[in-house]
Amino acid sequence: MTWGTELWDQFENLDKHTQWGIDFLERYAKFVKERLEIEQTYAKQLRNLVKKYCPKRSKDDEPRFSSCMSFYSILNELNDYAGQREVVAEEMGHNVYGELMRYSQDLKSERKHHLQEGRKAQQYLDQCWKHMDNSKKKFERECKEAEKSQISYDRLDNDINATKSEVEKAKSQLYLRTHSADESKNEYAAQLQNFNGEQWKHFNVAIPQIFKNLQDMDERRTVKLGETYRNFAEVERRVVPIISKCLEGMVTAAKAVDQRKDSAIVVESFKSGFEPPGDFPFEDYSQNLSRTGSDNTISTPKNEGVVKPDPKHSISKAAKNKLWLFGKKPKSPPSSPPPAPHRPDLATASHCQAPKFASDPIAFCLSELRTVKPRIASFRGLKRGAPSLEDFSHLPPEQRRKRLQARIDELSKELQKEVDQRDALNKMKDVYEKNPQMGDPQSLQPKISETMCNMEKLRSEIHKNESWLSEVEGKVSTRGDRRPSADVNHHTPHGRESPEGSYTDDPSQEHRSPPHQPDPRQFDDEFDNDDPLPVLGHCKALYSFDGQNEGTLLMKEDDVLYIIEEDKGDGWTRARKQSGEEGYVPTSYVEIAMEKNSKGAVTYI
Repeated sequence: MTWGTELWDQFENLDKHTQWGIDFLERYAKFVKERLEIEQTYAKQLRNLVKKYCPKRSKDDEPRFSSCMSFYSILNELNDYAGQREVVAEEMGHNVYGELMRYSQDLKSERKHHLQEGRKAQQYLDQCWKHMDNSKKKFERECKEAEKSQISYDRLDNDINATKSEVEKAKSQLYLRTHSADESKNEYAAQLQNFNGEQWKHFNVAIPQIFKNLQDMDERRTVKLGETYRNFAEVERRVVPIISKCLEGMVTAAKAVDQRKDSAIVVESFKSGFEPPGDFPFEDYSQNLSRTGSDNTISTPKNEGVVKPDPKHSISKAAKNKLWLFGKKPKSPPSSPPPAPHRPDLATASHCQAPKFASDPIAFCLSELRTVKPRIASFRGLKRGAPSLEDFSHLPPEQRRKRLQARIDELSKELQKEVDQRDALNKMKDVYEKNPQMGDPQSLQPKISETMCNMEKLRSEIHKNESWLSEVEGKVSTRGDRRPSADVNHHTPHGRESPEGSYTDDPSQEHRSPPHQPDPRQFDDEFDNDDPLPVLGHCKALYSFDGQNEGTLLMKEDDVLYIIEEDKGDGWTRARKQSGEEGYVPTSYVEIAMEKNSKGAVTYI
């Protein structure tokens, strides 16, 4: 079924229909454009969402919890998903919208050409019809004139009064009219035949061909729309497998959430390495109260039946053990040489332990309460972001060990880079020495010297951090042997506890209890015995120490000393010279080597 046969007389309607088809195609193209704009906006919003919730910290500071890592994986998958939406928009813009707009322009040009041909054929047919109609009208006029001449001639020929000349004239006029009529008749017949032939060709050849071209154009437009409909869906279908992988990645990330692993990470991140505090001992303050007869109790001797406080478990020690969990006074960062820890009452500590409380227990308790306040304030200042120390001594042992290990690894990487650079420079120097035309070997010497200097600095830093790390690991490994209970955490003289147990940065606020006379009954066990302490190891002085305070030991660089008491976390080690002189030296000033066969000893090198 063709338009040329069935719709031979519907030229105007076909003109309108083809125009509607092109308008519909452009309408669909506009729909595709708005759809791809939606995809672009959607992809942009997804990317902005991912960027908003992505961590802005460095990878080292990012949390390592499985729930956080899974969420970041989901963000990455969602970012890939947004990329696929952008691919959909791009493919629609190129394969569908762009193709439709180009095809629409081609259809408009083709339609215009076919319609122009149809109008030309119609104009030519109309022109042939006008020529035929004019010849017909002329033939009609000539026939009427010939009829009039015939009537005039017959009237004059029958009139007896008419002259011969008049009759001849009428006859001549009739002949002329009849001849003109015959010529008009022949012309009309020729024009009629020509018009009929052109009309047959118009409606059987020209118009069917033109309508066929229009029909082919319209059918191709319909086919093109079907193809773009399919491409519209195929663009989406092609990204479905990738989108499915993104969604599978999200499901995999969700399955990777492990609550036990996260709990273990929390323990690893915040474990301090300290031991929990022990129980507070019962302190009987009624030992000095006198009994009267009105108490209806049997009087007892003054010094009998009274529970004496254990000098190793005083309220001062217990309170300090409890507060020691939450932090300690940060040590000053070591330099060359590092500063010695502050020991305000080391002289007393070198001979005996400070009394737990004197004869006035109420005053002692008040002094302890006054001491607690600045400690807690200093802890809060540390939480607010107090400056960290170089040796991380402000951190708990476990966290300090992790930080030191991370720093050692980082310094080792930098050292390896410097070593590689030195080797490269030496090879280049050898090449220059063998081939002087390539360069001057002496020009590389400053860079080599600088690299060697950097290597020495890095080695020094690594050694220093390894010393701190060995110190921390040694303390952690021997904590169970040296401190069997929470109360032994501060089993040190009162003076030695100040550098570690104080919570305030003001030395004047560290001890506010009034001085008391020492009670010989309350001395620490380690000072009750006058026998010399056994040698646990030896140490070599890295720096000179003046030992101006009482209880400290004067030493010079490279001096070798005997260790008779390990550092219990306050930064001081008790040592003995070969001459027998004893005292405390800063732990950071000496290089310690413990005897392996000593009881509970650990090598700190």
